[in-house]
Amino acid sequence: MNARICGSGTESMVLAHGFGGDQSLWDKILPYLTKHYQVLLFDWPFSGAVKDPNLYDPLKYSSFDAFANDLIALMDELHLTSSVFVGHSMSGMIGCIASIKKPQLFNRLILVGASPRYINIDDYEGGFDAAAVASMLTSIESDYENWTTSFAKLLVDNNDPLSVEHYLKCLKSTNPGFVLPLAKTVFHSDERATLEKVTTPCTIIQTIDLVVPDSVAYYMQKKIKGETTVEIIKADRHYPQLTAPLEFLHVLSRVLGFEI
Repeated sequence: MNARICGSGTESMVLAHGFGGDQSLWDKILPYLTKHYQVLLFDWPFSGAVKDPNLYDPLKYSSFDAFANDLIALMDELHLTSSVFVGHSMSGMIGCIASIKKPQLFNRLILVGASPRYINIDDYEGGFDAAAVASMLTSIESDYENWTTSFAKLLVDNNDPLSVEHYLKCLKSTNPGFVLPLAKTVFHSDERATLEKVTTPCTIIQTIDLVVPDSVAYYMQKKIKGETTVEIIKADRHYPQLTAPLEFLHVLSRVLGFEI
């Protein structure tokens, strides 16, 4: 998983990237965090930065549970406990699941653009209707190159073309054979029942997001059992660590009590 620990300090922090990404997406904020924490970075098995294609088995990783088990195993191997977990997008719920399985792993969960369910149902607004998700999955299968470009522009602020290009490069490095089953795992997920089992204190970081509406952040705050706050960053789209790194760091510093 290309795991590495960098930085100083007595406390540890885990940075977990999301769908189609890799650990390089944390590069803009990493130098500030390593002044205060020992920071664990890694790549999920689907990532294009992981060179062994046999590590990602679509059947095994058809739910977030297997990802959570990997995270627990990695932290056990490195003897890390009572860490701050920063999980972006799909990794937010993976961290929640891991915290339930092994509560001593984390003393705080920072959930960035996280969602327990992406598809609208009844009175729950997830951000997508079922037809939109079905259309996206069809595009991945039938028009992959164009889909990667449009998806990157959906997720990353278009006023920051270098950041769009950074995420697009990560996405295009992902094995195309992994993207469709992973997208199904993510966009068909429903972890709403998981939230009430989360007792670790949480901070939810929400942007002006086309993928995860504000209502999801407040739904999560209401359902999570641990003390939970919502922090709003006035940044466009899904990637504040890329397009609004200083604003993102200011929230982290205020919540965690360190100086930038």
